[in-house]
Amino acid sequence: MGSLGVEQGVVVADSEPPRGNRSRYAFACAILASMTSIILGYDIGVMSGAAIFIKDDLKLSDVQLEILMGILNIYSLIGSGAAGRTSDWIGRRFTIVLAGAFFFCGALLMGFSTNYPFIMVGRFVAGIGVGYAMMIAPVYTAEVAPASSRGFLSSFPEIFINIGILLGYVSNYFFSKLPEHLGWRFMLGVGAVPSVFLAIGVLAMPESPRWLVLQGRLGDAFKVLDKTSNTKEEAITRLEDIKRAAGIPDDMTDDVIVVPNKKSAGKGVWKDLLVRPTPSVRHILIACLGIHFAQQASGIDAVVLYSPTIFSKAGLKSKNDQLLATVAVGVVKTLFIVVGTCVVDRFGRRALLLTSMGGMFLSLTALGTSLTVIDRNPGQTLKWAIGLAVTTVMTFVATFSIGSGGPTPVTWVYCSEIFPVRLRAQGASLGVMLNRLMSGIIGMTFLSLSKGLTIGGAFLLFAGVAAAAWVFFFTFLPETRGMPLEEMESLFGSYTVNKKNNAVSKDNEVVDEQ
Repeated sequence: MGSLGVEQGVVVADSEPPRGNRSRYAFACAILASMTSIILGYDIGVMSGAAIFIKDDLKLSDVQLEILMGILNIYSLIGSGAAGRTSDWIGRRFTIVLAGAFFFCGALLMGFSTNYPFIMVGRFVAGIGVGYAMMIAPVYTAEVAPASSRGFLSSFPEIFINIGILLGYVSNYFFSKLPEHLGWRFMLGVGAVPSVFLAIGVLAMPESPRWLVLQGRLGDAFKVLDKTSNTKEEAITRLEDIKRAAGIPDDMTDDVIVVPNKKSAGKGVWKDLLVRPTPSVRHILIACLGIHFAQQASGIDAVVLYSPTIFSKAGLKSKNDQLLATVAVGVVKTLFIVVGTCVVDRFGRRALLLTSMGGMFLSLTALGTSLTVIDRNPGQTLKWAIGLAVTTVMTFVATFSIGSGGPTPVTWVYCSEIFPVRLRAQGASLGVMLNRLMSGIIGMTFLSLSKGLTIGGAFLLFAGVAAAAWVFFFTFLPETRGMPLEEMESLFGSYTVNKKNNAVSKDNEVVDEQ
């Protein structure tokens, strides 16, 4: 049986190849894994405009339309719940391929829909793919990326989701020129095309080194780590850390081993997460669930899915103007997610989350106030209120995208990195399930909520959620920037400010050493 070339911390491999392309290799892996998210983003974006035409063509009521808009997120709970166990069973890479297959089938079914039940079947199939992709892409990227660039690379799924949303908005605008019964079908159906190429591209990626270690394939894991680390010594250190976290003794260095006390396919994980968690794991779970809840309960899907409706209430009466303004939302959202991605490893997760949620609170307060003023003055053209409403929609998606957005640079980065390795896939899937549940609830109740509270009142309610979320982030979330994945658990278990300050100090020490 072969050897890893690691004996007592000494490199015994042959002459070391040039290291200049290591970060590029990790970059390429993150790109390929994250591109699956384009299809998810496209579906989210395209439904905001397609709904206008679907409602008229299929003669849907407001309640049917709400269900159609939000039900995909409820369906995605199936994919999110299964993704952790599936990825522990067949690997992270093939789970991404599976997500692409569900997207492909779902898009075709929606594109060829002839009635409401038919399109709901398509939403169901696509929703399963959404659940799989939203959980596995950031987990895979976090496990491949070195600590120094993990935040940057783990943000890629969010970038591609927002690119997909923008493409969906653009598709709405151009296909709206077709006859009504064809336009929305083209909008939904073309989402099947890229999924084929993306699934093939994912097959060129290596498997997650942490999953390989859990399978006892140390030789294959070291090859991946060697390709994605800045130095061979870093690759050795990363492998030793993963082995230690997986309970594998240091003296086991063969290429293929039998993992001691291996709990295959995620057995026992749910008990360790929910029934008998350690104080650190309990804190990690609370942090993950809290950040996912806050992300969606603050109303982002109300804006993304119902932008044309919001702009109509704000005073933009033409469908063409509503769709153009919605495209502008997509552009702003995409630009600021790139900003957030570029600074997440520089300023840290905690600072971006607090800045983001604070900006969202101010934007939602101003948006709710302006819409309330417009609603209480029917028949009047209040240009300042209309301008304020449109502007604050843009500032809301901008501040959302730069930090706490969603799926977001920080939410997915944070929740994909804080769980211990054996709990990571299924722990992250719990967060995604809550995220999708809240997203579905918001999507399926926003029209009714805006009728009950008025549309301005609905956004003021979201502002209250954002304020509570800021307090939660400040109290419960330690900084994780620069920390190796295997040391994350040490940051959790205490909810005091002193503990967070210790975490920041450790983080700074790690960054300085790098």
